[in-house]
Amino acid sequence: MAGSVSAVPGFALTPSASKTALPSNYITDFDFLNQYLPDTYEKEFERYGNRSIASFLRAVGAELPSNSDLIKWNEHGRLHTQYTGVATTGAVSSGTQTFDIGSGTCVFRVGQTVILSSATAAKTVKGIVVALPAADQFTVAYYSATSPGFTHTTSDVVAFVYGSEFKKGANGMDGSLESQPNIFSNKPIIIKDKYTVSGSDMAQIGWVEVSTENGATGYLWYIKSEHETRLRFEDYMEMSMVETEPAASGSGAAIQTTATQVGTEGSEGLFYAIENRGNLWSGGNPSTLADFDAVIERLDKQGAIQENALFINRQFGFDIDDMLASQNSYGTGGTSYGLFDNDEKMALNLGFSGFKRGYEFYKTDWKYLNDPTLRGGLSTAAGRINGVLVPAGSMNVYDQVMGKNARRPFLHVRYRASENENRRYKTWIVGSAGGASNTDFDGMNVHFLSERALCTMGANNFFLFKD
Repeated sequence: MAGSVSAVPGFALTPSASKTALPSNYITDFDFLNQYLPDTYEKEFERYGNRSIASFLRAVGAELPSNSDLIKWNEHGRLHTQYTGVATTGAVSSGTQTFDIGSGTCVFRVGQTVILSSATAAKTVKGIVVALPAADQFTVAYYSATSPGFTHTTSDVVAFVYGSEFKKGANGMDGSLESQPNIFSNKPIIIKDKYTVSGSDMAQIGWVEVSTENGATGYLWYIKSEHETRLRFEDYMEMSMVETEPAASGSGAAIQTTATQVGTEGSEGLFYAIENRGNLWSGGNPSTLADFDAVIERLDKQGAIQENALFINRQFGFDIDDMLASQNSYGTGGTSYGLFDNDEKMALNLGFSGFKRGYEFYKTDWKYLNDPTLRGGLSTAAGRINGVLVPAGSMNVYDQVMGKNARRPFLHVRYRASENENRRYKTWIVGSAGGASNTDFDGMNVHFLSERALCTMGANNFFLFKD
């Protein structure tokens, strides 16, 4: 009995004598655009290059363990005391005059010799302390008999001790000065992240080979997502140390009552520490020698660290290059940067890696400040941060936990650790796939955790450059 073929909706098959894809024998509706498999590149194209920004802290600081909820250290203060904004309490009487420091206890002592200077009075005079009429006052007998002292309304006097003088057979100095501790502290914060993938998706093979910045490759999309989560978390660890700030009393963060947020007090990050204990340049980038002379003058008043690193955004780098190039008077626009044998195969180097003017400054681009999805995407009108100046080397501090002096880098990270637990960078897998078999979740959860704090020691030697 002869057979018959019934039509199947969507299919119209007519045999062909040759192996040719025709509308009559192709198993689907004919469409030239999807008749054949697409021509694909095997590897994923990395159009943004290396997207990670974590590099700053690795370049300037160290990582040290800590086993406490609080990190404390003591920095020595100034050796000498200077009072500013000192006011006269009356006119000169019998060659003496009394001054008021405004508040607090005056540490000047009878017998010490002082220098007194006033910009409004346009004079600087010297005298000897002869009395302390009140806790915040001192009386000076002037050495000069010609127009000594200031008017009874002078209130901008600057005063400091330069020595002492006693007569023969006099008793010793009355009283002594005790060193005042300058104790600083910071607390670690806990940083977390997680990546989740189902068991079914883990079994899905892709046709494009994916890769990440840390070298992970494969045809499994979840590998790419997991490694990108890892890279993102590493960036978060650095950005948290740079950006975090303490929760102010009464702030929304400080009064949170949700179970996961109670006790989130924040921490003292780099930018916060410099703005509150360091030096701030605002109003655009220092782009002239006069601008940098002002920065140098400020550094002279601080620790005077000879080598400093500038971590800056691209525009700040260009401004420094243009400033240095303009110092070259040979050639239009300063295009001759030093002496070289010029030829047609040589690329002209229009950038500088550093310069020396009183101190040595080395500059490098900070990717975090250039990234358009991070600090690089902020407006100049909002006070965009253009760079930081970080002193090189280390300083001697008294570690309150260790109970002894220790050499520490100016900038370093303290992570929570003990003999049984290291929370520098933890990662673990939970689930029933990807090597885990500890829960009934049909998939894999990859957890990331770090507990750390940034110690900015000697913040008075740092500079923050803002618009």
